[in-house]
Amino acid sequence: MTISRQTPSGLIVPNVGRRAFLGAAAAGAGAFAADMSGLDILKHKLLADELKRQEKHVILLWLAGGASQFETWDPKPGRPTGGPFRAIDTNVSGIRISELMPKLAQRMQYTGIVRSLNTRNADHGGGTTLMETGRPPEGGLDYPDLGSILAHELGRADSQVPDYVSLYTSTEGRHKGGPGFLGSRYAPMFLDKDVMPENIKRLDVVSELDHRERDDLRNLLSQRFARTRHNNSVGSHNSAYQRVRGLMASEKLFDVSQEPQAIRDKYGPTQFAEQCIVARRLVEAGTPFVKVARAWWDSHGQNFETHLELVAELDHVMSTLIDDLKERGLLEKTLIITMGEFGRTPQINPSLGRDHFASAWSASLTGCGIKGGSVYGKTDDDGHKVAEGEVGAPEFYATILQALGIDHEKHFTYLGSRPIPLTEPGTKPITQLLSNV
Repeated sequence: MTISRQTPSGLIVPNVGRRAFLGAAAAGAGAFAADMSGLDILKHKLLADELKRQEKHVILLWLAGGASQFETWDPKPGRPTGGPFRAIDTNVSGIRISELMPKLAQRMQYTGIVRSLNTRNADHGGGTTLMETGRPPEGGLDYPDLGSILAHELGRADSQVPDYVSLYTSTEGRHKGGPGFLGSRYAPMFLDKDVMPENIKRLDVVSELDHRERDDLRNLLSQRFARTRHNNSVGSHNSAYQRVRGLMASEKLFDVSQEPQAIRDKYGPTQFAEQCIVARRLVEAGTPFVKVARAWWDSHGQNFETHLELVAELDHVMSTLIDDLKERGLLEKTLIITMGEFGRTPQINPSLGRDHFASAWSASLTGCGIKGGSVYGKTDDDGHKVAEGEVGAPEFYATILQALGIDHEKHFTYLGSRPIPLTEPGTKPITQLLSNV
């Protein structure tokens, strides 16, 4: 099959073989799109659909404060550390999770569980930095977080939607992370007050016609200026302006009321549910990375009442998100990460709470590049330590990158000469969880 079309200007685009197109797209859909945009070929529906299928996205469900592995992915019923909740079977033979997650238990074919994280840092700030960057901090070097890395690796230069959105409502680690040495181009858009960004609407005193005419005048003057001055700052200015214009045009993506009421009812009325709707709308429009944070997992007191409420919400909303992505053909290209900065202690304290614990805890990966229905690692009978398959933040981070088709051994160049690897040298991904190895 070949593809050709005539542009409005009369230019005939050379035939492009489907196989050649797919090969180029697999090598980098973003770069291919940028190369072909000058030929206006992206307006061709088949090519646009193929590019969309090559795009990959991440939704990080951040359990701020640290969720308990005992009440989620690694229950220990009947043990002194186990608490009052049972373990239930899932739809994958041999895998059991907390009874607080009955809906996710019936979708286990899409999810891989890591039960053997030992990250050794049970401080909110330190644990957050470690899990968001995949490595301990290094003096004099500000590492980018996962969202900024993926905005850099998966974002498209011609994209009209933001590359990294952080829907952040949490108690601990607030506004952690950022672009580090990658620079502000890959910084997150923080939405910590509402799902709608501030100050992106066209002012009522400016009509739509005036708005377009002002943009046309700006483009005319910019083009005249650029023809006589060739430097990076001119291109950077124009790029930034077009991204702002794109953000204004994508205002409706953040408006939950644009979603059919039936979909909103499925997710539920909570803030976390609405944020996940926005996350799905954003990845559907092409945003590479969206972080949704849910607060109040830091259960030093009344751990079981806290988790009874929060895990039930997570179970319902995450299950709905999985179904929604699957029905839209997006789950295969979207990775859902569920984690916090650490887990909770096996010991139950006098306040019936669990404290910070980073020695043997759990996280999950769902969707893109993941071998669903799999469990990696094991803790001992009471959950005090890792019994099999111990991994840390670097290995988990490398697994995420590999699931997305990104070489975790790739290097950035810092200050023009210093190579900085995406993960610590020698780090290996958890291949048992990957479907693409």
